[in-house]
Amino acid sequence: MARKKKYPELQGGYPDQEADGYPNQKADGSPNQEIEVVSKSQLKREMHELQNLGKQLLDLKISDRETFDLSAELLEALIVATRIKHREGLRRQMQFIGKLMRKEKEQSIDAIQTFMQQKQYHHNQVKQNHHLIEQWRDKILSSESNAIEEFLQLYPSADRQWLRQITRQSQLEAKNNNPAAARKLFSYIQELISNKN
Repeated sequence: MARKKKYPELQGGYPDQEADGYPNQKADGSPNQEIEVVSKSQLKREMHELQNLGKQLLDLKISDRETFDLSAELLEALIVATRIKHREGLRRQMQFIGKLMRKEKEQSIDAIQTFMQQKQYHHNQVKQNHHLIEQWRDKILSSESNAIEEFLQLYPSADRQWLRQITRQSQLEAKNNNPAAARKLFSYIQELISNKN
């Protein structure tokens, strides 16, 4: 969301005013209500987006928040929000935070959005890798035909003999509900995938 100064309300004006201060009108001289409705709708969306961005800031460390060059008033409001336990009180505080964020520098808001996007990307990558590791672990431990060979084609540095040994060990431990070997295999696959990435 690129926050542009396109809302007159944020600058002390009204959505139905042009730069010269006269209301926008239709050809017949009547007020153009469509412009006012669209402007208010856009403003409402921006307020919600900034408020949601404020909620994401609550999950960051104080030291991380301070890197965005935010006003002292906003930083204090975020600290206060973390202390509020009552649901209604927190809702009102978040509305207040949303209003404060509209006053922040556009560069600061852009920096926050970039940081959050990168954070989400990293989270998605970790989650995706976790699923991939689980899939390979389960495939190898299931003694599926050629599973180890398929894995070695993708990760040539893997130890074929060790994989076979850990598979046999896991099968024996499974009878006693002992997942130690399976955990070792998970860690081994995780290291190989991490090194490849």
